[in-house]
Amino acid sequence: MSSVISGNVGTVVALWRYPVKSMQGEQISSSVIDRRALHADRMWAVRDLELKAVTTARRLPMLLGCSARYVEEPAIGVGPGDVAHVVVTFPDGSEIVSTDRDRMNRALSDLTGKSVALVSLPPVTDKAAYRGVMFSKKDIRQQFQVADGDPLPDFSMFPLRKLAELAIFATPVGIFADAYPVHILTTSSLKAMAAIGGDFDVRRFRPNILVETTGEGLVEQDWIGGTLRTGTVGIRVEVPTVRCSVPLRPQPGLEPDPAVVKTISRHNDRCLGVYADVTTVGSVSVGDAVEFVPTGQPGIVGGSIGRLAGRIKRNAVRAGNRVLPG
Repeated sequence: MSSVISGNVGTVVALWRYPVKSMQGEQISSSVIDRRALHADRMWAVRDLELKAVTTARRLPMLLGCSARYVEEPAIGVGPGDVAHVVVTFPDGSEIVSTDRDRMNRALSDLTGKSVALVSLPPVTDKAAYRGVMFSKKDIRQQFQVADGDPLPDFSMFPLRKLAELAIFATPVGIFADAYPVHILTTSSLKAMAAIGGDFDVRRFRPNILVETTGEGLVEQDWIGGTLRTGTVGIRVEVPTVRCSVPLRPQPGLEPDPAVVKTISRHNDRCLGVYADVTTVGSVSVGDAVEFVPTGQPGIVGGSIGRLAGRIKRNAVRAGNRVLPG
């Protein structure tokens, strides 16, 4: 159980949505949040036509040099199979609308040096469109900036059902996010990490919600398992965010900085920020207070079972890592 007392823990100071996965997004002042995500978040992505799967800036970091915005504010109700069109701005300043598919796909392929296409969020019934590819150990080391000989990232904090889902699909069905609907980060964590070393500009980490906290240090780690209430939204904090190579990459206005990932790896087991599920649909705005409600403390038997289940899961994940192709 978290040691944090139930009550106000901060204020929402920024909100972002990302119309296209792995591209620069839009900073917004308020948003509806439904079970899927912030309104109109990650409704487009780049698909690798050779791998036949959605890809990310972990594989194609040059995508971070692009930005995306909606042609018009998306209507309430847009979602899988029914999305709003976007304008993509390329690093050279050229702009292409998603309705111009051939020109868009040629430009993206020229940028990445791969055969790729911009694709919209498929209907949830089209499971094949969400399928991913099996990672090799080499892939994981490259995408998470893990040196040869160092241990692979520890994903054992993820529920087995989530690990099973992400073993099959490139993203969860219904959203082009990496793992969960909402990504939350705090100003105190950024400050704590920056004091150790590196440029911890929030834009490197691509959160949906930035909270200015009343505490110090990596406070959102204490929220895991509990619920955040802000605006009219309820959000259950699920797991820490395992960091890949994206934060060290150059982005518009940001130089490359390998020290960022090194600091997170050495001082917080590669984690910064938290992922969350939506428990109560509603709306949130910049300036809203954030309240934390911790879970109840488990009994001795429940705690023992939980620790045993955790050991079993970690062993399963390690066993899975051992059988990954090299």
